[in-house]
Amino acid sequence: MAGTYTVVEKGTPNGPDYRLYLKNAAGKPISIFHDIPLYADEAKKTFNMVIEIPRWTNAKMEIDTKSPLNPIKQDVKKGMLRYVKNVFPHKGYIWNYGAIPQTWEDPNHIDKNTNQKGDNDPIDVVEIGSKVHPRGAVIAVKVLGVMALIDEGETDWKIIAIDVNDELAGQMNDIADVERLKPGLIKATHEWLEIYKIPDGKPANEFAFKGEPKDKEFALSIIAETHQYWKELVSPAVERATVPGDLAIGNVTVAGSANRLSEEAAQKDLDAAPALAPATQLTDAQQTAIDKWYHVKL
Repeated sequence: MAGTYTVVEKGTPNGPDYRLYLKNAAGKPISIFHDIPLYADEAKKTFNMVIEIPRWTNAKMEIDTKSPLNPIKQDVKKGMLRYVKNVFPHKGYIWNYGAIPQTWEDPNHIDKNTNQKGDNDPIDVVEIGSKVHPRGAVIAVKVLGVMALIDEGETDWKIIAIDVNDELAGQMNDIADVERLKPGLIKATHEWLEIYKIPDGKPANEFAFKGEPKDKEFALSIIAETHQYWKELVSPAVERATVPGDLAIGNVTVAGSANRLSEEAAQKDLDAAPALAPATQLTDAQQTAIDKWYHVKL
């Protein structure tokens, strides 16, 4: 299923109304959260990943779980568009960052591994291949392992995966292969996740398992668990009062789900978004702030 989607830009790039929607192979608008299948190839146990943030970039883009069709938007904090700081020795995000659709970290569930509730989002993925993927791309990935981040008191799993078309994908089958073929990347991943919020005045993030990554089998169990939570989220059997945070669960293709949308309704939602406008040019001061390099001590 990867590679069969088209990105539709709406709003003003570098502005708060900027959104990226997706259309399927038939040219119909879909929900990024709900309509992209979990598996790219179920027999091969490869998964679809939506790229939210390309490697080396700083804009904190994310699937909007609360808006119709769940487009990708830039996070806003205190009325300002959010950019992740460059923390020595890193530049922006050090991998392609995104999410696996049809998964959900349930905030009503206390995870037995972290003793914390879920963060109310699809499960996150760091893709460690050599290619920089564009924002909004849907790629097939091979899962290698997972880190158990605890982010401000919430469980925030980070799946470690590689693009199935990467030149090293055939040699990578589990978490131990990452250190063997990309020495230092696991350590850098832990460091980045631990310190990236410190320049914003936040404490260092914590981890379960002393920060050590778990293997592929464990990661697959976490994906299966969060996929089950997603199924319950979109199920008609779930009382709507139990859906936290006003999540938008409308979808076009999920059989038996609680809030099926017609193609006409989905197109209406897409048409309601602001038309694409010329990008807002960042000021020199804004660009300087984005490019600034921070050194932190734990």
